Amino acid sequence: MNLALWIATGLLAAAYLIGGGMKVILPKEKIAATGDSAKWTEDFSAGGIKTIGALEVLAAVGLVLPAVLDIAPALVPLAALGLVLLMIGAAATRFRRQEYKLVAVDLVYAVLAGFVAWGRFFGPESFIG
Repeated sequence: MNLALWIATGLLAAAYLIGGGMKVILPKEKIAATGDSAKWTEDFSAGGIKTIGALEVLAAVGLVLPAVLDIAPALVPLAALGLVLLMIGAAATRFRRQEYKLVAVDLVYAVLAGFVAWGRFFGPESFIG
């Protein structure tokens, strides 16, 4: 179970570090030009996109560093829970925009983050208690 949680954590951390980092670094227009999956940017200001990116980067760091450094490892499930909430918001945005295939992708990320949150909060590999 611990191995599965670490694999899920690593995949999530890599995805959100790269994706969030790009949102922080690139201007809104460049993000929007990356393809159909980035049309959601039409609904947000440049500052809003940078904020989303910063939250994703912080979550990616929060998924890994506290556990690896053994400093406040209870932050890991909180970071995962934050990602669940972020992805629910992403799915709601895509649903409102009628981008149903992308809603499914967002929900897969939410479920994966939920698995990490559950495993580290309550599961056999809990960092709490």
